Amino acid sequence: MPLDRIILIPARYASSRYPGKPLVGLEGATGISRSLIERSWRAACAVDGVDAVYVATDDARIADAAAAFGAQVVMTDVACANGTERCADALARLRIAPRVVVNLQGDAPLTPAWFVTALIVAVEGGADMATPVLRLTPETHARFLEDRQAGRVGGTTAVMDAQGRALYFSKEVLPYTGRTYGAQEQVPAFHHVGVYAYTPAALAAYMAAGPCALENLEGLEQLRFLYNGLPVTCVEVAAEGREFWELNNPEDVARIEAVLKREGLE
Repeated sequence: MPLDRIILIPARYASSRYPGKPLVGLEGATGISRSLIERSWRAACAVDGVDAVYVATDDARIADAAAAFGAQVVMTDVACANGTERCADALARLRIAPRVVVNLQGDAPLTPAWFVTALIVAVEGGADMATPVLRLTPETHARFLEDRQAGRVGGTTAVMDAQGRALYFSKEVLPYTGRTYGAQEQVPAFHHVGVYAYTPAALAAYMAAGPCALENLEGLEQLRFLYNGLPVTCVEVAAEGREFWELNNPEDVARIEAVLKREGLE
């Protein structure tokens, strides 16, 4: 069977902000604790129409844990600087040429399946690279501001042009408005959800371009595309009642567990 649509879950152990993060346990609605990497893998497996899901890692501890819960694993180079590089390396090692490669990062276990489906549709419709954006709610916008004021790196924001092409991504809360918002107000800011879909050609162009100053300054891999004039299509998605949050800091464990329990997720 041809592998036309694949999901890769890049995961590394040596995170500077949260070492060992992929193996951190998260308790769900039934009281069962599953590792972050397993919960991200389960989120990937919930996407319809995907031909294969792989955990891509350079660490034997993550590989062993992933194999134990039934995931396919591809070992990658320890020199990979970010998830996109790890996906490119994994694709080369797998020796396959899918139409669409999805990078579902290993710290995003709350990613709804329809976010990923929307990206696959965008790439199959002609986009070279696509990523989802979610309009911030007043509550989430306030949480982003709270994180920044406390010196924590929380979520990433995206700024787009009129056609939905990315202009910039930042760990600051952009655009700056200097205010918070009431429950019934629309927030003019978007949360960038850390999921990507690429064509193999876009991945190759990314690797050929090499690291740039902006990605190093912000610590955001997707800025390499923008710096080198490679288009990024932002696909606005709807939460449909689901709260989305990534695990960036130890403080996020309780936030994510609360969502898992509220949503009835095991």
